[in-house]
Amino acid sequence: MRAVVQRVLNANVKIERKVHAEIEKGLLVLLGVRPEDDEKVMEYMTDKLTNIRIFEDENGKMNKSVKDIGGEILIVPNFTLYGDARKGRRPGFTAAGSPAEAQKVFEKFIENIKGAGVPIKTGVFQADMNVNISNDGPVTILLDSDKLF
Repeated sequence: MRAVVQRVLNANVKIERKVHAEIEKGLLVLLGVRPEDDEKVMEYMTDKLTNIRIFEDENGKMNKSVKDIGGEILIVPNFTLYGDARKGRRPGFTAAGSPAEAQKVFEKFIENIKGAGVPIKTGVFQADMNVNISNDGPVTILLDSDKLF
């Protein structure tokens, strides 16, 4: 599982020019999943996303999590995070697995985040989406369950 995590003042996802989901202060997460992402992977990433301290405290230090600030999370499925562009000019996406398998992992992961007590909204799996954000900072963190970065 891979995630691009952005601290936002607000964010929304539009599908066919209509707002499908939107949040105020919190995290926008572009999430790439693989069919082999198991419960252990989901627990690790749930803990990271809900507890990563990238919001400022009263002293201007990044000491608060999305939970601490009462923020929201908007998760957008994004298989291109597993794009491999090391050869040629067109990325390959075989590591992302089949859409049907990956969708099951994505949906289970969403349930895990809900269980962690953080308000969550999502994009739509396999939809053509327009993502709008007001990046706060900007603060952008990369997470990978294989701890590659």
